[in-house]
Amino acid sequence: MSLFKMSLLASASLVLCVAGATAQSADNTASNDQTEQRREMDAIVVVGQAQTYSSAESTEAMALQQAPVSSILAQIDNLPGVLVTEGDTFGFDDWSTGVAVRGFQNNLSEQQLGITIDGLPNGNSNYGGGAKANRYIDTQNAGGIEVSQGTADIASRSNEALGGTLNFTTQDPEDERRVRVSTSLGDYDSQRFYGRYDSGLLADGTTKFWVSLSTQSATDHIEGSAENERDHFAAKLLTQKLGWDWTAYMSFDDTQEDNYQRVWSQDQYETNPHTDYLTGEWTGIPAIDQNYRRGWSTLRENFFTYVRAEKEFDNGLGLKFNLYRHDNDGRGDWIPPYIVDVNADTSAESEVTGGVTNYGGSFLGQIFYVDANGNAVSADADGAIAVQSYRHTHYQKERTGLTADFDWKKSFANFDNTVRGGLWYEDATRYEYRDWHRILDTRVGFDYDYQAYWVQYNREFPQTTFKWYLEDVININDFTVRLGLKQFNNKIERKDLFNPTDPAENFSLDSESDVLLSGGVSWAPSAMPGVEVFAGYAENYKAIPDGVLEVISGSGIPDPETAENIEVGVRYAGDRLRGSAVYFDSTFENRLFPAPTEGVDGIDYLEASNGGYINGGGIDSSGFELTGEYLVNENLSLFTSYTYNDSTILGTGDTALDTAAGIYAGNVVPGIPKNMFVISADYQQDNFFGGLSTKWVDDRFVDLGNTWTADSYAQADLYVGVHGEQLSEDLANVDFRLTVNNLFDESYLAGISGGGAWISAPRTVVFTATADF
Repeated sequence: MSLFKMSLLASASLVLCVAGATAQSADNTASNDQTEQRREMDAIVVVGQAQTYSSAESTEAMALQQAPVSSILAQIDNLPGVLVTEGDTFGFDDWSTGVAVRGFQNNLSEQQLGITIDGLPNGNSNYGGGAKANRYIDTQNAGGIEVSQGTADIASRSNEALGGTLNFTTQDPEDERRVRVSTSLGDYDSQRFYGRYDSGLLADGTTKFWVSLSTQSATDHIEGSAENERDHFAAKLLTQKLGWDWTAYMSFDDTQEDNYQRVWSQDQYETNPHTDYLTGEWTGIPAIDQNYRRGWSTLRENFFTYVRAEKEFDNGLGLKFNLYRHDNDGRGDWIPPYIVDVNADTSAESEVTGGVTNYGGSFLGQIFYVDANGNAVSADADGAIAVQSYRHTHYQKERTGLTADFDWKKSFANFDNTVRGGLWYEDATRYEYRDWHRILDTRVGFDYDYQAYWVQYNREFPQTTFKWYLEDVININDFTVRLGLKQFNNKIERKDLFNPTDPAENFSLDSESDVLLSGGVSWAPSAMPGVEVFAGYAENYKAIPDGVLEVISGSGIPDPETAENIEVGVRYAGDRLRGSAVYFDSTFENRLFPAPTEGVDGIDYLEASNGGYINGGGIDSSGFELTGEYLVNENLSLFTSYTYNDSTILGTGDTALDTAAGIYAGNVVPGIPKNMFVISADYQQDNFFGGLSTKWVDDRFVDLGNTWTADSYAQADLYVGVHGEQLSEDLANVDFRLTVNNLFDESYLAGISGGGAWISAPRTVVFTATADF
């Protein structure tokens, strides 16, 4: 379905639902005072609320440091313990995007952090069938982003939350009717157009909604050949009906991204630190054109919707229910420098002449050159024509889920007690198949035959998830004590649609965790207002993901990954100063690690070297975080955070296996800096607002052997803005903002994964104009 049709259908459905449930909207006049709300200095970095674990939330200033065309993930980079790395300056390339928190990482190779959308699971964050938060939420519709490091909330809905949860929230509709339009223009041909309508409170006084539509595009920051495009539609509704509070949200995201490649050595990087060695010109030489950037592509359509009902009863009981649906459909592209020989042809190669599709089976070899009749020949043969493939890996995921939560508050003579619990059930299926298409004429370009000559495999991965949790919270004077239990039960199947009766290719796995303990205590002494001391412990669990079942047989299944997290800290929240100091210690066990295989030079397009997974030891991570925010006066605020993190690799205990698999027990975890430091200042007065932020990141190792070090770097981000009435009364409802990322144009290695690293993006300038009516 096209974006326009999807938008029209969703808009009409939403309006009809509202019209049927409510009377005509009250006549709310346009309000211009939203500018003050948008620029308000919301110092909410440190979150307390008698929690026994550490958490932080992004601020408006952190959002302003990023242009609207940027990914929403970039907004949390300054929070304590967090490192966000992106190969693309705007976060367009999901392939090169990574997030690390206290030694746990989500990147191309690993998924160890949970991501939720308004508290609901994103499915997973991997490249093949997963989706990070930027697929669900437009940056200009985003609310606060809640980062719960380590022990996190027991109610978190994620199968990946070994090291914490990132909860990305959406804005509620405005109480006053408003139309907002915004345009961004900047470097690398970046442009973005955004519009949103807020209904304001309708005549019943409880119903309000918004609908939004945005489109944006940019090229890459290296040689400017990429065609990156994104269209996003979203809507949200709040109302009260039948005595319950209702929330509904839906989003549809359609993205095409051309990827960046990693560099694989320090020498390669130093030879030219401004290239990733992908090319922007088609040469007609397959050995070169396999690196043609427009052939390295990610295409995704992502649809997500939920309905929430919640109610607080007079007896202290609260109930909340969520029903959600997620559909993800897409493709990942590469252009291998050969045709795969899958037919034992006696004359012309059918893979080259076209018209025949082969399903499954093994391959006989590769074809690099043919003659004019399609017969395989050597490179030095007269009239030899180079041939090449366009490889498509198709991903699809369907998820339907339900969550139910309750909390019951009861006061007794000497204490208050809250019992809370909940359930989560999800039914999901991921589909994946890979087909190979011949490029029609390598001498001309990369146009391809739409009929595949080989469908390499076709698989399904049905999966169900069930989680329950129960927690008791006791408040006695200045103390809060929490004790909770939770358990996961996951069932996943692998179905090979080409070999449905082969037990090595078709099997199921039941993965049930132990009953996992979490708890802690906090003390908020009444004699010291604003001070809270806390300690927490949690056991976390990640079920075997379907990606592991892609490359193993039914007899070679490893154990699920687990983690134990401990936190001890103190936080303070005053009128002008907020801050926290936290010590953490985490042990990550049964880490899934690729099993040792025979090496393959270059990219393994056929994935002939896949050898499965082993439980490759784990990670021990400990350190501390310091965070502070100070309101100097009504115009100026300062923020700083410091993180010390010592993350080391734990081996399997089998020296021979560690050596064969490339596991270096005692080495530092690649991609994790020992020290990070952030300082920023944000200023607003009358019609002017602006801010400057600088983040310093320590050296990081790129490889498991710790032989290659990515040097430390410091990146500064600047934003300045003015309200239009400073320029003219006719512009009183318009804001102008200039955003400059990587202000001093530093070059460094950014994201790290799989023994390689992506180069950083250079200085990027974007101008944004936003008008409200």
